[in-house]
Amino acid sequence: MSVSTIPVICYYNGQIVRTKTDVENEGSETCIAPLKIPIECTFQQLIDMIYSKTTIDKRRFNLVLICKYPLRNGNRFQPFPVRDDSSVREMLDLVNTTTIEEIELYIKVVRVKAQLNQSVGGHEDLSVRDHYNAGQSVYSCGPSTGAVPNTGLDGDDDDSADEEGNDQDVNDEHARDDVDVDENASSFRTFNQVLENEQGIYVSAQAPYCDVSNHQDDETLDESSPGNYHLPPTPQFDQVENLDIAVASCWTPWVQHTTGCLSGEFVIGQVFNSKSDLQEAAKIYSITAHQEYVVVASSKKLLVLKCKKAEECHCPWKLRAMVMKDTSLFVINKYTGPHTCVNPCLNRDHHQLDSNLVASHIKALIKAQFTLSTAAIQASVMEKWGYQISYKKALDGKHKAIRQLFGDFFQSYTELPRLFLAIEQSNPGSIVIWKILEINMPNTEIFQRVFWSFKPSIEGFQHCRPVISIDGTHLYGKYKGKLLITMGCDGNNQLFPLAFAITEGKNTDSWGWFLACIRNTVTQRMGICVISYRHPGIMAAMSDPHLGWAAPSAYHRICMRHFASNFITRFKDNVLKNLVCRAALASTERKFDKHMNTIGRINPEALQWLEAVPVQLWALSHDGGRRYGLMTTNISEVFNSVLKGVRSLPVTALVQLTFFRLNGYFVARRELGANRLASDERFTPYVDAQIQSHVVKAGSMEIVLYNHVQGLFHVKSRRVDTVIPLQHLRSCGINLVSRSYEFQSQLAAAGRMYGSHSKQFT
Repeated sequence: MSVSTIPVICYYNGQIVRTKTDVENEGSETCIAPLKIPIECTFQQLIDMIYSKTTIDKRRFNLVLICKYPLRNGNRFQPFPVRDDSSVREMLDLVNTTTIEEIELYIKVVRVKAQLNQSVGGHEDLSVRDHYNAGQSVYSCGPSTGAVPNTGLDGDDDDSADEEGNDQDVNDEHARDDVDVDENASSFRTFNQVLENEQGIYVSAQAPYCDVSNHQDDETLDESSPGNYHLPPTPQFDQVENLDIAVASCWTPWVQHTTGCLSGEFVIGQVFNSKSDLQEAAKIYSITAHQEYVVVASSKKLLVLKCKKAEECHCPWKLRAMVMKDTSLFVINKYTGPHTCVNPCLNRDHHQLDSNLVASHIKALIKAQFTLSTAAIQASVMEKWGYQISYKKALDGKHKAIRQLFGDFFQSYTELPRLFLAIEQSNPGSIVIWKILEINMPNTEIFQRVFWSFKPSIEGFQHCRPVISIDGTHLYGKYKGKLLITMGCDGNNQLFPLAFAITEGKNTDSWGWFLACIRNTVTQRMGICVISYRHPGIMAAMSDPHLGWAAPSAYHRICMRHFASNFITRFKDNVLKNLVCRAALASTERKFDKHMNTIGRINPEALQWLEAVPVQLWALSHDGGRRYGLMTTNISEVFNSVLKGVRSLPVTALVQLTFFRLNGYFVARRELGANRLASDERFTPYVDAQIQSHVVKAGSMEIVLYNHVQGLFHVKSRRVDTVIPLQHLRSCGINLVSRSYEFQSQLAAAGRMYGSHSKQFT
């Protein structure tokens, strides 16, 4: 038995929250309003009923309606925008087609503002009109500028050229032909705009991760501003469920200066900046109206569109536009509308929602977050237009957006030499080293490797601890490769980017070449310590006497985390792995021997495996002070996380990011250092904290002075009984802050007894 009314529960004054499987309305001020909606209700009648029931002032606020729509595959729900008569019918029909007994309708209340002074794409003079006039659909699409006289047209009907069929998506290899790319726009400028507002990021060398989120400006648009309809979801999301479901319809009607048309339809005489602007407007109009069109004719001077159901439903909708003489402007000279056919395409893909339009939509998101996933793009498109695009279309759109923002992958290798030349000229002293393959073609070379280091990094490393960490990571763009990174650690225990290289892979030859470039051009410090994982190429390069990294010129140490990972892969015992980590971190040989004996009692084979590796490579207690307390390659991997998103971009974008990121680091740290020097502070905050910690610990120790002239002390604590001569106190005071396994607290205690603060011995 059919029913005449449908129960609908309206939720308002809350926040619409979307997860992977559900849509909810949350908030302490959420209110509900139960309605009985007639089965033949129109969209305008529904709006009027909601205004009447909720007492919301329709003169001050507009409504955005979101229905909780069930999916067929399991107990899952997705947001369904309700914005016209057909979507109202689809919503009410849920009671008959599903097991739902009452419909949940979420309402977002948006304050009306008189004028919005901003442009979107090539469409100018946007304003907000009354969205709820009788017989109209909400957020409809209309003209971009005022009408102009229908004169000055170049060409006629006979100028129609090749048909474009149904505007099918093109292969990514040829997608550049379908995308308007500003050849004069610089991807270098794009990266500058992305990063110029970032605050300095201070990263501890011992931290497991790095916060690289872009800080938003304090000034944001009012939540109720109509301008928010054109803003993408927050760029800082990593999961699809974090997408804000605040927008149901994303097109604001254009101003109609001459015609005064309020129907949102195109008008004869309407002008667009280019053919692509007209095509984009037609696509958005069709998507918003849930209609589709086909291309009848298309050329450089002409565009003719008609309704896809023109023959089937006798729909009269048709648009014809031509280029204005001696300009690139397109003007509509014939138009018949609106559509008279019904074509609900709910929760399905839309033919006009192609990868080019997706690229235009997500460019701002890609610019703010390079790691934007394909699933997030699908969710963002679903949120904006209410259609679920395919994975391939989302991926193609992402590739086109990247190409428009940062250039073509192939062309980036041609532009790379010019970019490095500009960097060298503007930053004298920076180092760039190329390795290319010559072929039997004139004026043609094949890229193999490039190494670069900036002058501030080279000069600043002279004042850092003689420790570097090297690591490599994959490039995920169209052309694969490896990015090699060298990082140091500054006096505040923060990462210090030193050198980079792009190579064909991580092999013995590439690692040897990379380390040779560092030794020859970046640092010749003697006794420097290199921390890495046990890659055969690195081990071979470090032992090669011709590269300058063999002892005593340098000392190789392996990353404790990688070492423990190799151990667990071999023995698959977490208890033994924890004992290995404790042995590696032991600050004294006594503690080290204790843990090794325990490992031997549990598994003699594991002990034998550990003893086969030279103990000075992985144990802090046998290190000889070379590591300065750094046990892992985290300082390199932290910067890898900074570059995570850009590794899938063209190589020029990768180089630019290293430039801008390092510039941000040095500017912020220079200010910090200048402020501390102005405050008469001799040490960094990290060093001060370490000194204070050991001084406090020294307060519980017993100190006996044996010889005041010779400066001989006897320091006793609960675990350590140490005799310290004055000469050792003076010469090793610096170890109080740099080498964690020395007797820092005992030195501090002896210093206090001697009548001096520990800082005086540095």
